[in-house]
Amino acid sequence: MKLNELKPAEGAVKSRKRVGRGKGSGMGKTSTRGEKGQKSRRGYSGRVGFEGGQMPLVRRLPKRGFTNHFAPLTEEISLSLISIHFADGDKVTLAALREKKLISSKIERVVVLASGELTRKVTVAVDRVTKGAREAIVAKGGVVEDPKA
Repeated sequence: MKLNELKPAEGAVKSRKRVGRGKGSGMGKTSTRGEKGQKSRRGYSGRVGFEGGQMPLVRRLPKRGFTNHFAPLTEEISLSLISIHFADGDKVTLAALREKKLISSKIERVVVLASGELTRKVTVAVDRVTKGAREAIVAKGGVVEDPKA
């Protein structure tokens, strides 16, 4: 086999659609754009959310609530995830979770939830631990610490 003999597998490469190349191509005349209208014209570029002049859905729906863009980004971690990624005696902290790539580097706060089962004795030092999670950690002989201390 030589470099000049290499070619893709049969059926792996499909030729591109060539429009506007005459009747015989099956894509001549209107070039697959249909008949008339704004969308058939050259230079057409549809605006996102535009519904032909009708009041757009995003404007028809009621607006409720408020999103604080300055609130710290928070991630929820389950007890089962801690059981999988941490060994007995390990300390679960924001830095340790980042190191194991369980949370993004942008996350500022972590909340431990009681979902799943904890199978290891760990020390947890994160921003918040739910009541059920705290009970499960203490029942396994683990410790819940204040991260600021």
